Amino acid sequence: MQPTMYRICIRGRVTERLGSALEGMRLEAGVAETEFIGEIQDQSQLYGLLDRVRDLGLELVSVQPQPAADSTRKTPIREDP
Repeated sequence: MQPTMYRICIRGRVTERLGSALEGMRLEAGVAETEFIGEIQDQSQLYGLLDRVRDLGLELVSVQPQPAADSTRKTPIREDP
């Protein structure tokens, strides 16, 4: 599995101190929700982060994989002669 960027949305405003528990994720705090954005190496790491969210008593709103930065690059189609 290739690393994938994920956006994990939590209900409410999460402080940077509490957010530091989700290592490797960038915190974007809003008024009603907080988003954590970062690269997840595999499903084991993703489930570990989700377990940590639960253990901290945070309310999970959504988990969304983000499109790869180079997803707009087109792969040439191989044509047989």
